[in-house]
Formats: sequence, structure tokens, C-alpha cells
Amino acid sequence: MPAIDASDLTKRYGDTLAVDGLSLSVPEGTVYGFLGSNGAGKTTTMRMLTGLSKPTAGTAAVGGAVVTDRAALRPRIGYMPEEPPLYDQATAFEQLEYVGGLRGIDAETARARGEELFEALGLDVGPADRIDDFSKGMRQKVAYAQTVLHDPAVVFLDEPTSGLDPRAARTLRDRIRRLADEGTTVFLSTHILPVVEEAADAVGILYEGSLVAEGSPDELVARAEAGEGGTLEDAFLDVTSSDPTQSGRSDEATENGNGPREESTLDV
Repeated sequence: MPAIDASDLTKRYGDTLAVDGLSLSVPEGTVYGFLGSNGAGKTTTMRMLTGLSKPTAGTAAVGGAVVTDRAALRPRIGYMPEEPPLYDQATAFEQLEYVGGLRGIDAETARARGEELFEALGLDVGPADRIDDFSKGMRQKVAYAQTVLHDPAVVFLDEPTSGLDPRAARTLRDRIRRLADEGTTVFLSTHILPVVEEAADAVGILYEGSLVAEGSPDELVARAEAGEGGTLEDAFLDVTSSDPTQSGRSDEATENGNGPREESTLDV
């Protein structure tokens, strides 16, 4: 059974079609890079897959749990949104103890797990250091730690390296890769292409709510090279072009009406 299995997933907000018949099958232990322009539907997709937003149509299961069954889904996933929920007046350890308590993890275990994660992430904080005084990068590390605290089967990360310096970003990329090597599935949305190129096993490109390309980073780059490109950025621009003669999308995507319709700002 795939770790993430979505079929014709659709989300409408009134007359606006945010996600249009999205189908995904992500194997266990995979890092899946999810790329798309501003307004392409990435965050909406992640909110549906994490049970925070109910699909208008279609079905999806994550970790074997139907996404509309929050009670079954919640223990199996971790979700780090672009703006993680952190209590500014709490210390890093109090934050993890609180989150652990919500998931049935006792304070001692949460603190011990936190110490391991903070050390691995290179986050040097004391028991009295409050989140309100942390830099953006430090906050990101706390947010990542609380996301994986309970060893979820599937982890959703939205811009996890935002605000991190190059060394810290490298550390987090290594942690993401390690998660997958240990069997955790990672659904990764980011605009920082090196993160995807180095960490992802597979990449999906979303355009105006439709999946217009999917494959390994090498496969997408090879497709771009055939059109005189040669990088993942070239591949992205290729399949999200408003000019059909410049698009490298598959014939299948075109036939299904999932091809791009107009250009939008690059924010992969």
C-alpha cells in the first residue's frame, strides 16, 4: 500500500478551483518533492492530505488512514506548515513537552527526545531560553523537532529550510534523507531547488491545481535537456510554460486536460 494514495482529489472555494483532480501514489520511505508556482494549490493539497481541509471531491489515504478520519490519521502524520505554530513565551523544551502531551508522550520522554533532536540539528538552547528570543532559523529547528517528535509514518514539510543558514540547511537536508532511509515518507514542498535535487526521490510539479509533470529529478532534467534545458529549474519552467510549443509535459497530461493554461510567478 502506498504511503500517500490520492485519487482525483479536488478542492473548490466557491467558484475557484484550487486543486483539480489530483492523483498521487507515493511509496513508503520516499522523499517526494512538491513544486509549484504561487497559487498553484500546494498548500491546499497539503492541508487536504493532513486532514485540515475536507476535499470537495476525490479520495485520499495517508499511512493507511483516510484523510477525512482525523482520529485515525493524526497519529500517523507530522505536519510542519510554512508558519509553524509555536508559543513564543515557552522554552524549546516546554514546546516539545506540550506537543508531546497532546500525542500521549510523557514530559520526560519528550524532553529526552528533544535533546536528541536539538543536538542532531545543531540547536544549542538552554532550559530557560524562550522561543520569543529565537532567530527564524532556530524557530524552524524547533518546529521540525516537534513535527517528528512522535516518529510519524508520513511527514509533511512546507518550506522547512526557510530562514536557515547554508550549514543548517544542509543539516536539515541530511535529516530529511535520513528519515526516508529509515522508512519514513516525506512530502516536501519548497522553493529551494537544491533541497529537492539532493533529497527527493521523486518530484511532482503542480500548475493551476493540476499535476503537469512527475518523475525523478534526473528524469525531469533529462526531459528539459531534450528541449535544450538542463536543470530542474529548466524542467519546471518547461512544463509550466503558457506556450504549448515550449512545454515538455507528457502527451497524457495534455490529453487529460491537465496541461498549463497561463504563466505564473516562479515559486518552486
